[in-house]
Amino acid sequence: MSILPPRMPAAPRVSRRRFVQGLAAAGVLAGVGQAARAGVDAHPATRTGTPPVLRGTEIDLVIGESRVNFTGTPRIATTINGSIPAPTLHLREGDTVTIRVTNRLREASSIHWHGIILPYQMDGVPGISFAGIAPGETFTYRFRLEQSGTYWYHSHSGMQELTGMYGAIIVEPRGGETIRADRDHVVLLSDWTDEDPMRVFAKLKGQSDYYNYRQPTAADFLRDAARDGLGAAMDKRRMWNAMRMSPTDLADLSAATLTYLMNGATPAGNWRGAFRPGERVRLRFINGAGNSFYDVRIPGLPMTVVQSDGVNVEPVTVDEFRFGPGETYDVIVTPKDDAYTVFAQAMDRSGHARGTLAVADGLSAPVPALDPVEWLGMGDMMGAMGAMAHDGPAHGAPMMDHRQHAMPGMNHAAMPVNPLARASRTVRHARSEYGPGTDMRVDMPRSNLDDPGVGLRHTGRRALTLADLATIDGPMDPRGAEREIELHLTGNMARYTWSFDGLEFGQSTPVHMRYGERLRVILHNDTMMTHPMHLHGMWSELETADGQFQARRHTLPVQPAQRISFLVTPDALGRWAWHCHLMFHMDAGMFRQVVVS
Repeated sequence: MSILPPRMPAAPRVSRRRFVQGLAAAGVLAGVGQAARAGVDAHPATRTGTPPVLRGTEIDLVIGESRVNFTGTPRIATTINGSIPAPTLHLREGDTVTIRVTNRLREASSIHWHGIILPYQMDGVPGISFAGIAPGETFTYRFRLEQSGTYWYHSHSGMQELTGMYGAIIVEPRGGETIRADRDHVVLLSDWTDEDPMRVFAKLKGQSDYYNYRQPTAADFLRDAARDGLGAAMDKRRMWNAMRMSPTDLADLSAATLTYLMNGATPAGNWRGAFRPGERVRLRFINGAGNSFYDVRIPGLPMTVVQSDGVNVEPVTVDEFRFGPGETYDVIVTPKDDAYTVFAQAMDRSGHARGTLAVADGLSAPVPALDPVEWLGMGDMMGAMGAMAHDGPAHGAPMMDHRQHAMPGMNHAAMPVNPLARASRTVRHARSEYGPGTDMRVDMPRSNLDDPGVGLRHTGRRALTLADLATIDGPMDPRGAEREIELHLTGNMARYTWSFDGLEFGQSTPVHMRYGERLRVILHNDTMMTHPMHLHGMWSELETADGQFQARRHTLPVQPAQRISFLVTPDALGRWAWHCHLMFHMDAGMFRQVVVS
């Protein structure tokens, strides 16, 4: 259910650039609730960018509504303590914290502590772990912190996360910080739409590429014809048309409706983080977006990744990293110049979030142009079989739907495979995948972890991959797997349905895990979109294609036509959620309940 009121009268038309970049003074307007609704135009805007920090073991949070203006049109946001982002919670490992959450909305709400390991009753997922927080009520969360690192929290009710309800969590190690830094900044990325999120969802259900303004053009066709010949260009276009898919369908939403935010500031608002030359600066990147993958870089300043999803990793220096909703990365940078741009472009290249690291206010650095859009290639739809033929350069040949468009007489097993896109074991498609909820299946997925993803393969910059991550203290449980669970990430783009094994949440039954067992989970992506998969309540220990431990994560991005596996030890009884962290994918059915007994 949407928390926004009916749409307000249209504001004066703003330019495309102003809409994409946002307002320089955008943010939460003074006043909360009825006071804000009564006097929005009389109050000056207050700049977002540095939310308050709350410390200690006793914390009070209040969920309410605030009037915001990011694009020139006032709207109603869901806020915590009147702030976007919500207050940063600075906690300490080993402490038992009590967090009282009061709901002043007109509908139920909740808070989920993303990545925090705790009793299921405190996990904050309505209908799974508790009933939710009714209007006017206060719910008390109480749990002991058994970990340290960078995490975040957000609503798990309706579309409240997309309308402003998210904040950072920093858990200080009990024995003191082992990552040396002279300065520390949280960089929380998110996205905002002036539209009612349920209206956005309805548009996607009616036309899944409604917000994709980067469809193939006549100029693209002429370029393909000049390079590959007219016949090949025609065949390529016919194939995509027959599949009713687009090679530029990289994201459900774009800058056509989204404003990309960094710490609650628009690109024009330009969040700022201070430093002194020569300092080691720790940047805690959190993707709190409802629907956006970000590619993050700081031109002229290498980043050394030291933590992934709150867990320390062997340091690795990169120019850029991609992360999806739910993921976090901590990096160390050592600035030497006076100013740098923190640049986070959306994966579909329709827009960006932006901030500045500088030694003084008023300084800025050039903002790079958006990278060109890279088309999905054969490997992104056909997996290992497609990768051997085409590794995905810009405007590459499309991938194939094996069910509807297989080539007559093709022997998949006899096809050679690109060693960089290793084929996995024999694929098992569930019978439920052969229904109307699934429009494609991948019979030969790739299982490599060293692909940064479409758009990052040919930039000349070093981009982080999952293969670069190595958790410092190894796996939590040295045992091998006792049994396996395999689930396929499925969808139908024309219907805009998303699911596991072709079954939307309402048609599914819970996934059962035995307490204390060592379990291998295989996720096989049968779609052409990347899904950030979040398993609540337990760590996912990613492994390589040959079964070696890689990294401990709470959110795992699964690329198109990719098959990944991880080990898990269910060590907390109860009921848990497991879902894609793209909000509309979760709402459209890519959600399962997990029961540990």
